[in-house]
Amino acid sequence: MLNGLIKRILEGWVEATGENFTDHPLATTLRHDLKNEINDFLLKNEIEFNVKASAGAGNWANVPWLSILDPNKTSTTQEGIYPVYLFRADGSGFYLSLGFGTTKLKKLHGAVGAKKEAVRIANRIQQLVPEIQHLAGRTIDLKASTDLGKSYEWGSAGAIFYDVNNIPLDEVLKKDLLDLINIYNRIPTAIMTNIQEDEKVIGIINDMAVVTKLPKPFILLAGLSGTGKSRFVREQAKSSGRISETYCLVAVRPDWHEPSDLLGYTSRLNGKAEYVTTDVLQFIARAWMAMIDAGLSVVGKNIDGQGERLVVEGDEAALNGLLPHWLCLDEMNLAPVEQYFADYLSILETREWRWDDTHFEYLCDPILKSATINQLTDPNIFRVELGIADNQYDVLWQLFCDHGIGVPLNLIVAGTVNMDETTHGFSRKVIDRALSFDFGEFYPIVFADYFSPSTRNKTLSYPIWSATKTGQLPGIDSDGQKSIAFLDAINQVLDNTPFKLAFRALNELFLAVVSAQPKNDIELNAVWDDFLMCKLLPRIEGDSDKLANESIEQSLLVKLSEILKIQLASIWDGFDGDANARPDLFREKDDGSVITISCRSKKKIDWMQNRLTQSGFTSFWP
Repeated sequence: MLNGLIKRILEGWVEATGENFTDHPLATTLRHDLKNEINDFLLKNEIEFNVKASAGAGNWANVPWLSILDPNKTSTTQEGIYPVYLFRADGSGFYLSLGFGTTKLKKLHGAVGAKKEAVRIANRIQQLVPEIQHLAGRTIDLKASTDLGKSYEWGSAGAIFYDVNNIPLDEVLKKDLLDLINIYNRIPTAIMTNIQEDEKVIGIINDMAVVTKLPKPFILLAGLSGTGKSRFVREQAKSSGRISETYCLVAVRPDWHEPSDLLGYTSRLNGKAEYVTTDVLQFIARAWMAMIDAGLSVVGKNIDGQGERLVVEGDEAALNGLLPHWLCLDEMNLAPVEQYFADYLSILETREWRWDDTHFEYLCDPILKSATINQLTDPNIFRVELGIADNQYDVLWQLFCDHGIGVPLNLIVAGTVNMDETTHGFSRKVIDRALSFDFGEFYPIVFADYFSPSTRNKTLSYPIWSATKTGQLPGIDSDGQKSIAFLDAINQVLDNTPFKLAFRALNELFLAVVSAQPKNDIELNAVWDDFLMCKLLPRIEGDSDKLANESIEQSLLVKLSEILKIQLASIWDGFDGDANARPDLFREKDDGSVITISCRSKKKIDWMQNRLTQSGFTSFWP
């Protein structure tokens, strides 16, 4: 009976959708006959779940479904997790899926954020209930043509597909359903509860490791010597579980003055053109190989009619298995950064991500051009020294020869910085292209936590956007106008100064908002606060002549503070531990709960202003 009802729905679906929806017999078959059949089966097995089915509401659905809801976990298909039958739009088959209610997820996290959360939930379920792993990772293709229908495809922790021409007997269908319900019953209710919480939710599952996507893949960690900056980078790489592959420490030397010190150079000392490689270039090649190992496609592709370029292609799900590769430049400013790092800084701005739903393309100009490789007497020697001699990387090597070696999408460069008489300052070119962290402010030293830490650092990962669209922004700032107004207010203070912000800053502010996916004004203000700390305040430095107009008491910093008191009103007067203070976006308590802290930029501006008053000169750097 179950087999026959499903077959009737599939075989008649396409024809039925071209007919009048009201009182159509096929809709009745789904909404009453199939529903009652499933309900009777559940009751016989003493399972008191709610069964709901839909062929559409007033008109035909693109993807019909029948869901089975545990009333203790969810009462609606718009939220929570539940077993569901999903029928292909073309009638060619159907799925039994452990699906998510995508409506609430999209409301809480936005379209892009919802997909990220769905992946996190699926991963967590697979960890807790290993029995579902044999169903996980299978692509669901519902032949859908609507956004709602497509959302059923990514809102799943695992699924079984049945072809219309090979539908199993009732005994098999019912066994599969019971097996999935048993898995469903083993999923902790806490996961369901967290999914259904309101805007106060910081993460879907508190006890899972939250990965924070950086808005940029180049960070500066500035702070006093001995605060653990280099160790922080190492611990980030260590969290991958494969530190030998994902971590490279390079000690910057004071005599570095050109890019060849970092990336190598061509030597002709013995009469042959040979490339003298470096640890950094070998590590970059290793990051490219990791993309191949993760199943991403690396191809030569004509982009916008401008000729072939090296392109990485894949689906968002493939990025879950691609680990970030951390390059730590220790004591980065012992040498002038804008000299030895100039090539990298310029190429960094050519990175481009292009998204089409869950499919992406990644492009980047070469940091080592193909002409440099091809002019070598024996390029294969260079290939061996890069570490990509294995046959499985033949295509990758040929693409390097054709297009050069670009910055890999999974590479994060972290420079540790000490500011004293032995080091160099940073030009605005360097600061504009980096995220600058006052390490002591973002990761404070708490001696009492030395033996038993009460907090933990969130895991950081590489960015997956280079620019944003309004559809990616969270609901709290869905059209970006709040963030634009915030930046406009700041620029009114910075007008006619060398510190004024431009389009790059606006784009990076949007990237920060998209990465954090704030859900309310306090969280949005927290993103703005960290943006000020990482992007604006590091630019501001000078003496009283440069920063003060009529008097030091009316300096640029004082005026900026007055504006920010209005713009950051939700968090300006909050203090550490206060329930109404801003959340820390980079740390959490050891149990996974939220840490609340005072406004970072307020504290920093006060410190910079006091320094200006006392010594007549100030800067961001500790």
